[in-house]
Amino acid sequence: MAGSVFGTNLTISTWGESHGAGVGVVIDGVPAGIPLLSEDIQKFLDRRRPGQSAFTTPRKESDMVEILSGVYEGLTTGCPVSMMIRNADQHSKDYGALEHVYRPGHADYTYAMKYGIRDHRGGGRSSGRETIGRVSAGALCWKALNYMGIFAQTFTRSVADVEISEFKPDEISRNPLYMPDQKAAEKASKLIKEAMKEGDSLGGVVECRISGVPAGIGEPAFQKLDALLAQAMLSIGAAKGFEMGDGFLASRLKGSENNDSFRMENENVVKTTNHSGGVLGGISDGSEVCFKVAFKPTPSISKPQETVTDAGEDTTITIAGRHDPIIVPRAVVVVESMAGIVLLDLMCRGAGSRLENLEKIYVSVD
Repeated sequence: MAGSVFGTNLTISTWGESHGAGVGVVIDGVPAGIPLLSEDIQKFLDRRRPGQSAFTTPRKESDMVEILSGVYEGLTTGCPVSMMIRNADQHSKDYGALEHVYRPGHADYTYAMKYGIRDHRGGGRSSGRETIGRVSAGALCWKALNYMGIFAQTFTRSVADVEISEFKPDEISRNPLYMPDQKAAEKASKLIKEAMKEGDSLGGVVECRISGVPAGIGEPAFQKLDALLAQAMLSIGAAKGFEMGDGFLASRLKGSENNDSFRMENENVVKTTNHSGGVLGGISDGSEVCFKVAFKPTPSISKPQETVTDAGEDTTITIAGRHDPIIVPRAVVVVESMAGIVLLDLMCRGAGSRLENLEKIYVSVD
């Protein structure tokens, strides 16, 4: 399968470059009957749109979505849904000096080694603007998931060494860092401003908590829920780490500390703790699905850096142009979108895992 395609029953194929005519996505396998308007997609796109705060690139893009196919009279038809977002504020000249230079921390060198050619304008296909297609597809998936009672809370858990110490969901949308802790957001903001003055950048961690996921979602062995979430998250540019539930902390616990005990509650099986992050054996256990994604600092910084040219000469560069001093806040909605794509794809697959499910759909009852 091509590298720009993700999913099995429900697949997304993203396309476009940072400084091309536009970017977009084709989503195949979409169930018919999902209520969908451009406004549903736009809400998600607005969360990742540039130029919204001092902590994002000043590139001015409205990122207005155009639904080209697969929707009729406000409902998905079951045919492929195609969406496009046009690029409007490319400053390709900002990258002229980088045409023959490999930027540290970027994919310039590896793309050149793989293809023998690269689009140096903003990173081309490896640019963060590629995530627009993911977010558009994720918005569609979450429209269906919300209809089934599945909801996500995604937020910035930490910026550099500043981590939240309290969780207030209402606070997430009240600060540009999407942190559920006002004091932590204020402290992190100061840290980012200091890095900006130094011509540097910062990284951080995004956390996602998904409620309402029924038990039984995920496939054995290679298509596990947590395995696919890890693949989806690590496919996001700048993502460098993934933890499910307690993650690496579990390696320091005893079995008696890490195991989640079961008990009955109103005739339902529930867990007393959730160290597993809502997944056992790669299949959802009915509790909250929780995971974290670590993002590296933005590689485009204005400090002088040592590098080489495509002619094999040592040189030093200072990167100009418009860049985020931190990727994390705009990555929050990308993480949430990829999680939605994984879940809906697995739920479409899981619908045929029991004969009784097929009977409900295909066998008529007199």
